[in-house]
Amino acid sequence: MRRIPLLHYSSNAIRFSSCFAIFRSVLAFTTRDCASSHSNTSIPAKGKIGVASRFENVKCLDEAVSLFRRMVRKQPLPSVFDFSQLLKTVVNMKHYSSVVSLFREMLKLGIPISDSILNIAINNYCLMHCSDCGFSVLAIYLKNGIPFDVITFNTLLRGLFAENKIKDAVVLLKKLVRENICKPNEVTYLTVMNGLSKRGHTQKTFDLLKVMEQGSIKPDTRIYNIVIDALCKDRMIDAAISLFEEMKQKGMPPTIITYNVLIDGLCKFGKWEKVRTLFLEMINLNIYPDVHTLTMVIDGLCKERKIEDAEKVMRHMIEKGIEPDVVTYNVIVDGYCLRGQMDRARRIFDSMIDKSIEPSIISYNILINGYCKKKKLDEAMHLFHDISRNGLRACIVTYNTILPYLFEVGRTDIVQKFYDDMLSMGLRPDLCTNCILLRGYIQNGLVEKAMLLFHELEKKRKDIDIELYTVIIDGLCKNGQLGKAHAIFEKLSLIGLFPNLITWTAIINGLCLEGLLDEAKDMLRKMEDNGCSPNSYTYNVIVRGFLKFGKTSEMTTFLKEMTERGFSCNASTVKLLIAAIAKDPSLLNMIPQFRLGNKK
Repeated sequence: MRRIPLLHYSSNAIRFSSCFAIFRSVLAFTTRDCASSHSNTSIPAKGKIGVASRFENVKCLDEAVSLFRRMVRKQPLPSVFDFSQLLKTVVNMKHYSSVVSLFREMLKLGIPISDSILNIAINNYCLMHCSDCGFSVLAIYLKNGIPFDVITFNTLLRGLFAENKIKDAVVLLKKLVRENICKPNEVTYLTVMNGLSKRGHTQKTFDLLKVMEQGSIKPDTRIYNIVIDALCKDRMIDAAISLFEEMKQKGMPPTIITYNVLIDGLCKFGKWEKVRTLFLEMINLNIYPDVHTLTMVIDGLCKERKIEDAEKVMRHMIEKGIEPDVVTYNVIVDGYCLRGQMDRARRIFDSMIDKSIEPSIISYNILINGYCKKKKLDEAMHLFHDISRNGLRACIVTYNTILPYLFEVGRTDIVQKFYDDMLSMGLRPDLCTNCILLRGYIQNGLVEKAMLLFHELEKKRKDIDIELYTVIIDGLCKNGQLGKAHAIFEKLSLIGLFPNLITWTAIINGLCLEGLLDEAKDMLRKMEDNGCSPNSYTYNVIVRGFLKFGKTSEMTTFLKEMTERGFSCNASTVKLLIAAIAKDPSLLNMIPQFRLGNKK
């Protein structure tokens, strides 16, 4: 992360790694309540409206900087409130580096600094994902005798979570409480619990709720909503319902958000009777389902392929005066696409437009994907061209959706034109795009073209990911170029990559295709030694390899091993087994009892 310089005059500005040392020393400087304001920075209300309107007229960075230059030349200087409003305006413009420059210049010129200006500076650093620089601003509080504000620490906590510094955020909260640096408020706990829950730390979120229940700041409905949502997302639906009931017993009234969170979780588990109970409970409390509530129900029904029921819910919405939005329509369209009913999917899509609801790019992507899966590429391309005609821009997902199907139907002649069109739109290929291109070239016999692209990506060190290497290794093996595939496989560890299950299976398959069965067997054992357990597909690959070359004795050993592990023979393996038994019926006595699967 690039570090932004803060103070021109301080060679030892406090960095994040040592920021907590400030907290221990702050008590020696001030015992004032952190919520109080500094006496020298209070701003009279008179004239604030005029000032605010002046800054609303600043429309660009040049105007803001020009205004700043005029302000610093004025005698007497404008108020601290004026400077804070100007900095806030530039922050809102998202010119974060310019805020740093203006802030540094204010320090250099000795312009009076208030807690509001320091909070703006800290927020600016956090928006830049430079929370360490935000912590260094705390030194200025001490230097100027300005008491810490809980808003300051709430901002720093948000910054830490934005940078995924979960441990540091938790440590900061504990220090605020234990060392009496600044009394956390409801927003502090909301910030921490929201940050923890969004990053999957459900247990920590739940534990903090229990801490709050024992403390002076009691959890409110918003806090309970966060924890219930975290439990639902972590598939702990029973715990979520239990907490919901506990919340009500404590006299905490649930809101539409509480019900939406629970209904969403219940829909994902198909607990429709419980959903119905919650709906009735909501209505009894005069809390009526909104478009978001009903869209979640529709989504749950669609995912269970109960699309007709989903449409009934949507019609019921309309009857009750709740107008479906673009998300509702997207869910229904996707439901029909999942069932391959493209005519109905298109009917819903068109009805959305008829009701003057503008489709989003997501709407187009859903329908295009549905057409592609049904091999209706002409309809997909026609819809693709409608995107720009209707004032929208295709995104990388749109191109990634269409490209593999162009390859699948052998339209390599227009792939390059389509790809160039993507680049002309200012879109850059991501890992998914490059894997699609490599896989598509190989599947269409354009191995050299795939290798050219692969080496180009290697040189640029772009998308250096095991998935990319796995595509190439698998493609080379299937095209009889085991030597090249093995060489790439062997160098993975040198570039800091480790083969995954698919990579190991691809190289084992390559060895089997070339009849190098002993090497394939050794690779299987090496795979396990490296902590990667083979799956059903891996065993099917090696069993077919031994069958193909008539090594029935060793084949039966692997067949027994895979059966003991609970894996099934797929259709391709069974076909070879039947053919082998037809040629040599005595083989039937050598084969242990095995399970049949239906995997292709």
